[in-house]
Amino acid sequence: MNFELARYNMIEQQIRPWEVLDSAVLDLLATVRREDFVPPAYRAMAFADAQVPLPCGQVMLEPRVDARLLQELQVQRHERVLEIGAGSGFMAALLGHRAQHVLSLECHAELARMASANLRHAGLANVEVRAVTAAQGAQGSPVHGPFDAIVMSGSVPAVPRGLLEQLKPGGRLLAIVGEEPIMRARLFTHSGNGAFAQTDLFDTVAPRLEGFATPSRFHF
Repeated sequence: MNFELARYNMIEQQIRPWEVLDSAVLDLLATVRREDFVPPAYRAMAFADAQVPLPCGQVMLEPRVDARLLQELQVQRHERVLEIGAGSGFMAALLGHRAQHVLSLECHAELARMASANLRHAGLANVEVRAVTAAQGAQGSPVHGPFDAIVMSGSVPAVPRGLLEQLKPGGRLLAIVGEEPIMRARLFTHSGNGAFAQTDLFDTVAPRLEGFATPSRFHF
């Protein structure tokens, strides 16, 4: 398989048409070796417009979704980032190239080990993967906050207030929120004094992150 040609086609045929036009993001996707974060049995799928199976019943998101999330989060070199859901470590690697430090939480120990190994192989010393329980992951990491940016690499029914409160003033949280078949990537911005603005960015569907409770639809 010609990985470089496949990578080029992924960027030109999947990612650019999905409104990912930030040249820094496109350059990064051309540089970070996505195939090194894919299990060997599925390496031929590394550049496909599809979710790639991972151990523990998890998946890597489609390349276009990772790219769009990365573009919308607008991480800067001086910033500290929290990721919830490390998976194979690919998004953490992309973030690591843009941020000062990345902390990635993963509730499956096998995936945490896999992501850590992949990130070491990629030479990213500023990314830390921590194995946590699903409930701990849903709480974020208050002891290591506040963060400039938080990204949730999967979907949730709703974003807990406790996660939003781990943002610095001006900080951003990006999550895929909702129920199938309608989910939306939603950007929350800490506007100060405990207030948070939110913007819906695009529609997509992603597997659930574990540990996040579904809010009650009933109020008494």
